Amino acid sequence: MDLSKILSIAGKPGLFKILHQTRGGVVVESLTDGKKMSIGQTQRVSTLSDISVYKVDGDEPLKNIFEQMLTHGKGEALDVDVKDDNGMRSFFEEIIPDFDKDRVYTSDIRKIVKWYNTLLAKGLLEPSEEAEKKEESPANEEETSKKAVKTASDTKESKPKAAKKAPAKKAQKPATKAAKDSPESTK
Repeated sequence: MDLSKILSIAGKPGLFKILHQTRGGVVVESLTDGKKMSIGQTQRVSTLSDISVYKVDGDEPLKNIFEQMLTHGKGEALDVDVKDDNGMRSFFEEIIPDFDKDRVYTSDIRKIVKWYNTLLAKGLLEPSEEAEKKEESPANEEETSKKAVKTASDTKESKPKAAKKAPAKKAQKPATKAAKDSPESTK
């Protein structure tokens, strides 16, 4: 999932997808209603790849949170009551048990859940390769590594080494007219 092309714009509801850049900013398309608009350089804009959530021992990037929501929700939209503050906090605690409860507000959690459901509905969320590797069984990993070793040894035997080329000779430059006319060259 590439969140670097998805924007959150201060003062505007929903998420926006970058279409292309202009001299004065960017042209974006709303993910909720599909309207296109130009966003100037003076507006406060954040890409979702730059957003993270406070944890007790650091920060958690939004991409990782969305991946955990994907596994928790099994790829389906989350059905969480956004009006129940305690329910939102307990749901988020299931996903990220060590988030900082003092610095992460319920409105932040509500916004993250809405963003997740919007991105999922538009087909912009898919599990990353790392998450897919974790889901593979250890037997599959062993078979994959054996195949990789076998193909590496096969390629070594089948490919002959390329012969080295001889270094190219430098062409000598003809003497310039000034050098020919100098009194030293006539001696």
